[in-house]
Amino acid sequence: MFSVFLKDGSQRQYDHPVSGEDVAKSISPRLFKEAVVIKVNGDLWDLTRILPENATIEIVTRQDPDGLEVIRHDTAHIIAAAVKELFPETQITIGPAIENGFYYDFFRETHFTLDDFEKIENRMREIVKRDEKFIREEWKREDAIEFFKKEGEHFKAELIESIPAGEIITLYRQGDFIDLCRGPHLPSTARIGTAFKLMKLAGAYWRGDHRNPMLQRIYGTAWATDQQLKDYLTQLEEAEKRDHRRLGSELDLFHMQEEAPGSVFWHPKGWSIYKNLESFVRARLDRTGYVEVKTPQIVDRSLWEASGHWEKFRDGMFTVESEDKILAIKPMNCPCHVQIFKQGMKSYRDLPLRMAEFGSCHRNEPSGSLHGLMRVRAFTQDDAHIFCTPEQIVSETKAFCDLLQGIYKDFGFTDIRVKFSDRPEKRAGADEVWDLAEKSLIEAATAAGLDYTLNPGEGAFYGPKLEFVLKDTIGRDWQCGTLQVDFVLPERLDASYIGEDGKRHRPVMLHRAVLGSFERFIGVLIEHYAGKFPLWLAPVQAVIAPITDEAAPYAQELHDQLRGQGVRVQIDARNEKISYKIREHSLQKVPYILVVGKREAEEGTVAVRRLGGENQQVMKKEEIFEQLITEGRMPS
Repeated sequence: MFSVFLKDGSQRQYDHPVSGEDVAKSISPRLFKEAVVIKVNGDLWDLTRILPENATIEIVTRQDPDGLEVIRHDTAHIIAAAVKELFPETQITIGPAIENGFYYDFFRETHFTLDDFEKIENRMREIVKRDEKFIREEWKREDAIEFFKKEGEHFKAELIESIPAGEIITLYRQGDFIDLCRGPHLPSTARIGTAFKLMKLAGAYWRGDHRNPMLQRIYGTAWATDQQLKDYLTQLEEAEKRDHRRLGSELDLFHMQEEAPGSVFWHPKGWSIYKNLESFVRARLDRTGYVEVKTPQIVDRSLWEASGHWEKFRDGMFTVESEDKILAIKPMNCPCHVQIFKQGMKSYRDLPLRMAEFGSCHRNEPSGSLHGLMRVRAFTQDDAHIFCTPEQIVSETKAFCDLLQGIYKDFGFTDIRVKFSDRPEKRAGADEVWDLAEKSLIEAATAAGLDYTLNPGEGAFYGPKLEFVLKDTIGRDWQCGTLQVDFVLPERLDASYIGEDGKRHRPVMLHRAVLGSFERFIGVLIEHYAGKFPLWLAPVQAVIAPITDEAAPYAQELHDQLRGQGVRVQIDARNEKISYKIREHSLQKVPYILVVGKREAEEGTVAVRRLGGENQQVMKKEEIFEQLITEGRMPS
């Protein structure tokens, strides 16, 4: 008998060797229809491959994250085959699955245009309809190189030449098209479906090196079902309406210009949001036992060399020279916080020490990666470092998670995912130090009740981290908060405290941020709220609009009384129709428009119109005052 074990521990037996397809079919016709690939002892395999005996397997379906990634990778192969059929002179290079889709890089003398997309998509659908099988083949390295050179596919030949000798070379064939690929793939092109769409064109250097030829990159999106594709395209339309760059201009919040790339010019209304956000976070930190500090902007390279940042991030630092010294504008705050910790002798009784800074940092991001508030060169972190004992890691992690979740909830973010990022390839510290750091963070995350997924190799160079990913109102993910466990920097920078035993010990350093950076988080908030900020955060909370000149004194009286109670209010006394004023301020997303005329002045009332509402309500001025003050109060 031939046996395999399912993920749930159950065993299935067959009277002959079987493939993943055979197992799926034997379980249920529905599972067979939905199956994409199979996971064998943790590795993804083609469904058509014969399984090893006594393997532990898991059927991966279209709805599973691994299954969707395979669909997207298969679609990349389909576009490459379609382009080769339509434009035979084109050379193919690489085409991976990416978030929400795929791309493929092509080398062609003639430039693609957006007009080519319809033709390519139609050919892709033809290939899907042909139901061509994906056939896995193992080749000798030399044979594969010779084959692609004869085909004129010099980029593919170069890729294979770079693969270490002795590694198995796998090619996948579908009809007349053949490509270098590790797989796995679906059994045939028909199983991919037609829930895909080509999205945009871009340029990309071969292997990311500007000295190499420029390639043409075609991006596409692909999904498991037509409904998922439709939902995604609808989300993109909504995201375009909410684009923080467009709203930032329309609402007069900020602007950016070429003379200061990657830096923000905050306008009064945008700076109001920034200040309120900072005050909100500061109040939370004060309540939870943080001390706030301020550290220098420019620091000698010697400190960055000692911390390891010079070696790892030198290309990302702005530097200046003064009196034969090289100094760096700080890209992060952590080494400076260690310097404050080291001033004076610290005892175990002083720990945990929670040190916070709204630290202004600069990083030399590539100009091509800059994107409004989301990717900048000058930014302010809501940064803090918790110096603690190893025994305090769990309690401090739990306290931080409570703080983080409370802040996110106040902004309406309740769907939060957590990723655990372990050691990167380039890192500081011995493996045993990383073993301890990863073990400590996993224990802390478990104690804090966090469900997390693994994000292999994405930790900081000094320690593993938790990444907190928010889902906004239209379903997009934003990675904002982080928590990192660091045993390395305290050692490198010689930080210590006196333990209960009277001896010197190294503190553990927890790097943490809730927002990430003020700039990016404000960008997220603009898009999350579509510019309709909650009252406490809105730069202008109310506008008083007198109907006639007779009501102007009453409008001024209301304005002064509200300003005196901390309400951010303006008067619109322009000689315009009231309908025009209401429309203008509604477009500016002002939460409350207070309309006053002669009757309101005589009766001490206000006609109140809420943003998004079609009707207005007449209220006593004392009632609307109380409502504005109560609703506009910062969350506590």
